[in-house]
Amino acid sequence: MIEILSPARIGQARETGAVVAEILRTMRDRASVGTNLLEIDEWTREMIAEAGATSCYVDYEPAFGRGPFGHYICTAVNDAVLHGLPHDYDLQDGDLLTLDLAVMIGGVAADSAISFVVGESRPAGAEALIDVTQRALAAGIDAAVPGNRIGDISHTIGQVLGEAGYSINTDFGGHGIGSTMHQDPHVPNDGRGGRGPKLRPGLLVALEPWVMADTAELVTDADGWTLKSATGCLTAHSEHTVAITKDGPEIMTLIRSDRPSESAVL
Repeated sequence: MIEILSPARIGQARETGAVVAEILRTMRDRASVGTNLLEIDEWTREMIAEAGATSCYVDYEPAFGRGPFGHYICTAVNDAVLHGLPHDYDLQDGDLLTLDLAVMIGGVAADSAISFVVGESRPAGAEALIDVTQRALAAGIDAAVPGNRIGDISHTIGQVLGEAGYSINTDFGGHGIGSTMHQDPHVPNDGRGGRGPKLRPGLLVALEPWVMADTAELVTDADGWTLKSATGCLTAHSEHTVAITKDGPEIMTLIRSDRPSESAVL
């Protein structure tokens, strides 16, 4: 069933989304060469508690994972792209790090992900990967208007990724969100326009383009959670929670920054 949120609950989604955005901004700013992934997880736990929020991840136990996730944020490095399980690893100069976070406040969840390079080095292709996921996310958000269909969002995202030369995996993608983190409708990162459920004001969706540099095939790490590129290539992932409103899409998880060079969808 597709959940349609009342205006009051959309207001709550704004509050939840702002907390997610602030935690991701803080973790991005703190992540540096030598930072341990478990430190990022602990800092996230502290900020979630300070905000009066509840983690959507700690007790999360879907069919595709091995037992409860047990951590507060997903930390995916280099060839890891989704569901990155925090572990004892010190970030290196040039690592491509993806942080993915979902929390619940007042019975409404929000979900967002960012990718960025740690330190001064810039591995070949890293910036292009990040850029294409951000551009695909922006395009998907632009298509999230009343009267369009889920397929219009998927088609728009897929067009950006495909035109840039990347293969697209549709096993994991965007999703409805609201009283639970993952719910209908599924929003794959490629599809046919004009297909799928119609977009209505009050629908809350998490859109999340992700790509791998030279493959569309995923493999699961020995930890039972982290999904990696089958070839060991670099990956990137960008995500926002977006509300469909009568006036157009509204991003719930927008990171506010004083850095003018940053994209509006970071």
